[in-house]
Amino acid sequence: MRIGVPQEIKPQENRAGLTPPAVQELVRHGHEVLVQSGTGAGIGCDDAQYTAAGARIVPDAAAVFAAADMVVKVKEPQPSEIAMLRRGQVLFTYLHLAPDAAQTRGLMASGCTAIAYETITDAQGRLPLLAPMSEVAGRMAVQVGAVALQRQGSTKGGRGVLLGGVPGVAPGKVVILGGGVVGTHAAKMAVGIGAEVSILDKSLPRLRELDDLFGGRVKVLYASGAEVEQAALGADLVVGAVLVPGAAAPKLLTRAQVARMLPGAVLVDVAIDQGGCFETSRATTHAEPTYVVDGVVHYCVANMPGGVPRTSTWALNNATLPFTLALAGKGWRQACLDDSHLLEGLNVHEGQVTYAAVAQALGLPYTSARSVLG
Repeated sequence: MRIGVPQEIKPQENRAGLTPPAVQELVRHGHEVLVQSGTGAGIGCDDAQYTAAGARIVPDAAAVFAAADMVVKVKEPQPSEIAMLRRGQVLFTYLHLAPDAAQTRGLMASGCTAIAYETITDAQGRLPLLAPMSEVAGRMAVQVGAVALQRQGSTKGGRGVLLGGVPGVAPGKVVILGGGVVGTHAAKMAVGIGAEVSILDKSLPRLRELDDLFGGRVKVLYASGAEVEQAALGADLVVGAVLVPGAAAPKLLTRAQVARMLPGAVLVDVAIDQGGCFETSRATTHAEPTYVVDGVVHYCVANMPGGVPRTSTWALNNATLPFTLALAGKGWRQACLDDSHLLEGLNVHEGQVTYAAVAQALGLPYTSARSVLG
């Protein structure tokens, strides 16, 4: 198969769809890989490294999309990229379609087969291609939240709280909403720097696991509406770490509740890719990551792991490469027939929405993924 890797064009996105070692593995299996010149700049890899791995360097994205049977990316295709997709072509990347009607309709109109990293499952019901970026985002959430808490200026300054505190001064309070991969890694970072940490989740078995994992170093609380509100109102930093696979994120804090939070408190919304879990959230970029609503600093960067592109790209490729090899080696139909977990990634095929949560979120007709396999 001919696999194409265009350079990412979403603002401040420096990750790459494939690393040179991943290219080498694909070439070793008999596939041809086309890489747009400059694709690896953000991860510290030049064109020569891709060439040495066996890739053919092409000058622009148009050359990639025109020649590739399968396009491998990181972020959702931008409008100019959607315009280059065609019927019979496979797109393999993060999509996050539920809050994005324009992208969904664009993919439908293109006729392509779009397989989303974030909805592929494993035997335990987990999301193995979302997990590495969730790990990165969870750890980053505390890191960026700690910076946002600093008193940097009159318009975007936080409470002036050092999360770890110092002898004689209490540490900051971190509240994490959601005890999944993002929440767990956020808690590890927050505990590591000495903050006072609470995790709220609606799964009692998960709360028991977290209590065992952290050995009493964090408070584990059931996420009732009243408990979420009480925890958020007393927090210095709140991390939104909830996920409903493939669907829009639930709103956990209303605008009225945000207005009652401590002045200069910080909200980090890791769920912003799925529409955000705070009513006051709107997507931002690494260039302008924060804004203030009612005195509360919001960090809502939609591609947080893009801020550490080298770490993120290697972590992502470790997870995606087996699926990329299967799709390239067998073709998407046979690969999905052989692997029901990969089939869960099929979101759009030849104008049809094939993932139920996306269709429901956008009010579009739904066609089951299995029915399109033929």
